[in-house]
Amino acid sequence: MKRVQALGVQVDPVTLEQAALRVEEWFRDSNGTCRFVVTPNLDHAVLLRGHTALQRAYSEAALIIPDGMPMVWASYLRRSPFKERVAGSDLVPLLMARALPDAPLRVFLLGAGPGVGERAAAVIRERYKSVRIVGTFSPDLGFEKDEAQNRAIVEAVNAAETQLLVVGLGAPKQELWIHQQAPKLSCAAAVCAGATIDFLAGHRRRAPRWMQRSGTEWLHRALTEPRRLIPRYAKDALHLPSLLYLDWKADRRT
Repeated sequence: MKRVQALGVQVDPVTLEQAALRVEEWFRDSNGTCRFVVTPNLDHAVLLRGHTALQRAYSEAALIIPDGMPMVWASYLRRSPFKERVAGSDLVPLLMARALPDAPLRVFLLGAGPGVGERAAAVIRERYKSVRIVGTFSPDLGFEKDEAQNRAIVEAVNAAETQLLVVGLGAPKQELWIHQQAPKLSCAAAVCAGATIDFLAGHRRRAPRWMQRSGTEWLHRALTEPRRLIPRYAKDALHLPSLLYLDWKADRRT
């Protein structure tokens, strides 16, 4: 399936179901190679401009899913519409829900604050009977610059025979980290999943389903974390016209 440009980002035009099937294929066809999923939204599109290391991470991602509604809306303007938004915070629970009793899914949670991963693990064990949480780790601030800590994390993930690594470190740290460490990891798949671990733990609450479907989940998040998110959303909105212009130029070349 050919990738489609949206807000200057090359994105796989998959549905949530198709994304889950793709990752499940990796579970079955694991050869010791860690394939990773990135989840672009408008903020990621802004970060990618001029960020060479993040661009490299995106170029080597096995799956790029349209996490933000602006990505979906932009695809409509290009007359190559995505069928739906595919959020990382929907993909991870779906993969867990589809795990089979005779083949439990082995999951490692990396990220979120101290204790949050453990709370998420308890919820997952209760909710998803065919999932085995094989490890959780909340790294220290600045851990990505500590070679010894990075090595210890990779060794822990590999020793646990992890199949799915959920990376909740925030962008762009999670994408840069998984791109750097993927060659050393033996898990079949890693998903850069933002606040998913917090959502699973109940540490943060997602917007109601109707807001997710209507494309207003950003408003719910802005109201729950105004000091952090309102400035970010305002800054990103200023970049939106130039990102749409990149898509227009791409159309002119085709």
